[in-house]
Amino acid sequence: MTLAHKISAFNRNRKYKIFLELFKPNSTLSILDVGYSDKEYSATDNFLEKNYPFQEKITALGIDEPDKFSERYPQVKAIQYGGKKFPFIDKVFDICWSNAVLEHVGNNDDQLLFLKEIKRVSTMAFITTPNRYFPVEVHTRTILLHFLPKKIFERYLLSIGKKWATGNYMNLLSYDDIKTLLKSAGISNYRIIRNKILFFTLDFIIIINKDKAI
Repeated sequence: MTLAHKISAFNRNRKYKIFLELFKPNSTLSILDVGYSDKEYSATDNFLEKNYPFQEKITALGIDEPDKFSERYPQVKAIQYGGKKFPFIDKVFDICWSNAVLEHVGNNDDQLLFLKEIKRVSTMAFITTPNRYFPVEVHTRTILLHFLPKKIFERYLLSIGKKWATGNYMNLLSYDDIKTLLKSAGISNYRIIRNKILFFTLDFIIIINKDKAI
């Protein structure tokens, strides 16, 4: 396991412990996992499904056909969608879990819709996303250059053969960016937890409406 994978595993375990402590999930709570992966590239992919003790209470939403996903997690209801509006009625889920997906859904308008849909279909939410100003861009393992304007950073990615990380693959957010998006989405009852490595914030956990239930 590489150092990057070790850090990812440590951080996902840390976030999952925070989730358990805050929400104290049980067999009666329904959970929407937004952003499953059909192909797993590391042991930390589909982290909720691997660890949550009540898989039958999870509905997983994603843009891929859930062929391998459903084989691995047969108790989880997997639904493919087009990446915009969620195919659910209002407030059908107790909790929405979305780990490291917000930065991948598209531009600012897409991210705003994503948050509005989470608010619409769930009572509470646990959302994580990387910090734009962490010294290392975690998807491409690039140091500092992601601080540059997106177009310039993407030219660099093209030059080193990482075209897959350009376009709408990722739109990284800062603390202030997240607060602005939440306000625009009409979400006021939230708090943001900073997950740190040494002195740097690696990523953010956005907790929405925790005090309104459980």
